[in-house]
Amino acid sequence: MGKCGRPPVLDKDKRGRIAAIISVGCSRGVAAQYVGCAPSTIQRTAERDPTFAEELRQAKCNAELSLIKNIRNAAMKEQYWRAAAWALERGFPEKYARRSHDVVSFEQIGLLLAKFADIVVQEVDEKKRKTILKKLDALVRELGIEIQREEQNDPS
Repeated sequence: MGKCGRPPVLDKDKRGRIAAIISVGCSRGVAAQYVGCAPSTIQRTAERDPTFAEELRQAKCNAELSLIKNIRNAAMKEQYWRAAAWALERGFPEKYARRSHDVVSFEQIGLLLAKFADIVVQEVDEKKRKTILKKLDALVRELGIEIQREEQNDPS
């Protein structure tokens, strides 16, 4: 007895085309338009078929690798220094990305919290100080910030 129901919208050929389109850097929306389906069809098919989902993941990675390779190749030539600058800005934003004057880095937040903790240690009585410092430490852990205190007067 054969399978009942509608045949899949994305046959093997369409799935291959979708993966090929994504592998050159296009979105799922472009791939869906090209093969004549909705982007949600691609998503649902990937959710039901782990092999197809893996093909899409690899296609997306291949696109990224190819683009990065092109940027790196361009950056090797002195006249294309902007490619190197772009790669640094995107690859290491905490160090190289342009920041607006009103943007604060995690390092700056960590320094601010460390200075605040020092003020608490100096100005607040011991019982309240321990409570405040515990709450600050919990906040720091939650934010994933590393704080380097200059003086450890009060281990919290």
